[in-house]
Amino acid sequence: MTSSKPHIILIGMPACGKSTVGVLAAKALGYRFIDSDLVIQETDGRRLHRIIAEEGQAGFLAIEERVNLTLGKPASVPAVIATGGSAVYSEAAMEHFKAVGTVVYLRLSYETVKKRLGNFTHRGVVMPEGYTLRDLYDERCALYEKYADIIVDETQSDRIGDVLNTLCSHFDGEPT
Repeated sequence: MTSSKPHIILIGMPACGKSTVGVLAAKALGYRFIDSDLVIQETDGRRLHRIIAEEGQAGFLAIEERVNLTLGKPASVPAVIATGGSAVYSEAAMEHFKAVGTVVYLRLSYETVKKRLGNFTHRGVVMPEGYTLRDLYDERCALYEKYADIIVDETQSDRIGDVLNTLCSHFDGEPT
C-alpha cells in the first residue's frame, strides 16, 4: 500500500514501542523520524513529567496539541511520527495527523503495557485523578481504534522484528 499522504503517524499506549519501532521503520523506509514527546521537551525546555507537574494535565495537553499541530508541515520529506500516548485526546491534532499521514495504532495487551510501564510517574503519562492504569487503557484504546487507519496488533507477537515487518508491509517497505 502506498499512500498519497507522506507521513506515518504512530499512536498507542505508552510503552507500546512507538519510538523504537518508529526509528526502525523510518530507517527501513528511508523516512525521517520525529518523536513528538522529544519535540515537546525541546520546544518547552522541560521534561514531560515536569510540564505535567507544573502546568497540570490540561496545560500539558494544550502544549502537546500546539506542538502536534506543527508536525508534518511542510511535507517535503516523508516522516514516521511517534506521538505521545495522550495525543488522541486532541481531536484537532488527530484530524491534522489524518490529513497529513496514515495513522497506525500499535495495539498492545493491557498485561504487556502494565509490565512494560512499571512505575510510570517519571515517564510523563497523563492520567486523570482517580483513574487506574486499566481505566486509562480502556479509555485510550477506544480512541486509538477510532482514529486508526491501520492497526498493527502486537498482542499476537510483541517482538520488534515482527511488529516492524507488519508495519513496513503496509507501506511497500522491507525492514533492513
